[in-house]
Amino acid sequence: MRVVLLGFGGKAGVLEGANRLRPIIRQYADIVAEDFTGTRSLADLQADLAIVLGGDGSILRAARQMGYQQLPVIAVNLGRLGFLADLTPEELPKLLQQAVSGQVQILEHLMFECRVFRGSQQVSCVLGLNETAVLAGPPFAMLEIELYIDGELVTTYSCDGLIVSTPVGSTAHSLSAGGPILRKELQAFVISPISPHTLTNRPVVDSADRIYEMVVPHPQAGTAVVVDGQVVDSLQAGDRIRVERAPVHFRLVQAPGHSYYRTLREKLGWGGRWRL
Repeated sequence: MRVVLLGFGGKAGVLEGANRLRPIIRQYADIVAEDFTGTRSLADLQADLAIVLGGDGSILRAARQMGYQQLPVIAVNLGRLGFLADLTPEELPKLLQQAVSGQVQILEHLMFECRVFRGSQQVSCVLGLNETAVLAGPPFAMLEIELYIDGELVTTYSCDGLIVSTPVGSTAHSLSAGGPILRKELQAFVISPISPHTLTNRPVVDSADRIYEMVVPHPQAGTAVVVDGQVVDSLQAGDRIRVERAPVHFRLVQAPGHSYYRTLREKLGWGGRWRL
């Protein structure tokens, strides 16, 4: 079995964790490549699995690196929260043994393409896993953002920003903005306004088969479109931000015994009633 070892070396504990786990991984697989800078393109690399060390940020970085050639990912949590990276280092040997014998389950998760159009010209195209966000930026005045779905005007939000999120991203920025939690396998997008001026504005869930577009008629100097925490472009008046299903999926190896609700319960502290 050929594997790629990935992580962000600038994060505390990642390089140490790689040094500790590398001999264990080599008992089950050949490490054909490593990258701890987050910059190497993996699109043409021939491998069977990617082992990502770190947290959910490392997963997002790895998904960007793999581009349209997504490898199945074993995500080992060396960070704090880890909704996606919830496998402990101690559980890795058993999962690798199961992977060698073909006994692992691979879950496919929705990814999207975010394109920015300026007039008739496409100026940006980015593949994402979590969310696209249009953020006000300095001088931090309220924005008006028009939302279109399949070409039909849905509404104009007065808000600090607007998030279009996948189910995987529903436990990230969208959740902080008051959005719902979607099971990761669902094929849907969540539209969540950030601090909407109208109290009747609530998050909306709709099919991943639709095309979502956002237009900011009067952006501010710092208004930008952000995908998975990375600035894609500064926005000009009338720019159209289009979000739609990508032709590829993020492929995550399911850790045995790690159910979806167990992850939510443990990561979000859903512990039932308070104990004094």
